[in-house]
Amino acid sequence: MNIILLGPPGAGKGTQARKLVEERGMTQLSTGDMLREARTSGTEMGQRVAEVMDRGELVTDEIVIGLIEEKLAGEAGGGFIFDGFPRTLAQADALGALLDKLGQSLDAVIEMRVDDAALVARIAGRATCGGCGEVYNDTLRPIPADGKCGNCGASDFKRRADDNEESLKQRLMEYYKKTSPLIGYYHAKGTLRPVDGMGAMDAVASEIAAALD
Repeated sequence: MNIILLGPPGAGKGTQARKLVEERGMTQLSTGDMLREARTSGTEMGQRVAEVMDRGELVTDEIVIGLIEEKLAGEAGGGFIFDGFPRTLAQADALGALLDKLGQSLDAVIEMRVDDAALVARIAGRATCGGCGEVYNDTLRPIPADGKCGNCGASDFKRRADDNEESLKQRLMEYYKKTSPLIGYYHAKGTLRPVDGMGAMDAVASEIAAALD
């Protein structure tokens, strides 16, 4: 099964992707992770990625699709989760063409619906465990008093400089301009599955499971 997790920044796509990896044996394809991995891989594609990034330029859709093709050619018994891609209608068309070329299909697009105001409150003060990626929040889910992740025990937490109200509003505007048209695109294709992204993590996971089964 191949799926897309679609939703604005902070909707919890990464968290739900990790649960699907753990519970269903799926493979998460995160654009950022693939680019970082490619840059240090020493492959021809990796060298192209490094050259573009070293020039301070954005990696082209062609390169990202090339990286995805390499991943799809590998083994993934549980299927693939596209996290953070596609972001535009052009990328959606390119991904569809790639899947057709490889004889694969896109089975579902999970749209994680959220409330903007609640999302800002959720993201402001967010911290991510450097060990396992578990997400904490200064108000809603503070880092444990002993300073260690309750999931893996690591004590290295990372914060994004743009996890603040002003930056998040700008990122949301970018999402609505470029990415939200994908909702109508996949609805027309019959693959869109909306879920309530504002519930507790396990509740959202249950909704996603129900949408996939």
